Amino acid sequence: MLKLHHAPNSRAGRIVWLLEELELPYELNKMKFHPSDLKSDEHRGRHPLGRVPVLEDGDVMLYESGAITEYIIERHANGALKPNVDDPMYPEYLQWFHYCEGMVMPPVNTIVVQTILLPPERRNEEALGQAQRLLTKAVVPIDKALEGRDYLIGDFSAADVMLGHACYMSRRLGCVGDDLTNLQAYLDRVEARPAFQKGFNA
Repeated sequence: MLKLHHAPNSRAGRIVWLLEELELPYELNKMKFHPSDLKSDEHRGRHPLGRVPVLEDGDVMLYESGAITEYIIERHANGALKPNVDDPMYPEYLQWFHYCEGMVMPPVNTIVVQTILLPPERRNEEALGQAQRLLTKAVVPIDKALEGRDYLIGDFSAADVMLGHACYMSRRLGCVGDDLTNLQAYLDRVEARPAFQKGFNA
């Protein structure tokens, strides 16, 4: 059985969401989002930097949420939740799948560090403001792409698991403007999915 090492309010939530969407059996190792768990010798044996998610599948140990998503889809779901390579939507699927970690999550990470993880005396208002501006700009193309669509490529796909999670975090951080009506409606649809709710309450 697949085993997922998970901590709340982390990228691991998107893997729980994916597993629930695919209705795959899995075991969840819940850890505290705290160095006592994440930086322990035991967990560093799974991930050298002490982060989550980490997926165990027999002798396979895999980290990086995008890699885990692709692995699960190909090895355990017969290519579900992604278009075939010759599908006209395949290039756009790839773009949004990787836009998540390339464009959206870097400023999200900075905002979280500057507002939550660092003690007040070490926070940098200039770095925070720059990250907030970058994130606000990064979500605008997503809003445009969602014009006339329920999900990123029309039908729900793994790109929504990756980027939908990142946009959900962006909205929580106050960087999805009310004027981005397509993205706001999309996030309402995403958050209403039962698998999403299970993933983010795990």
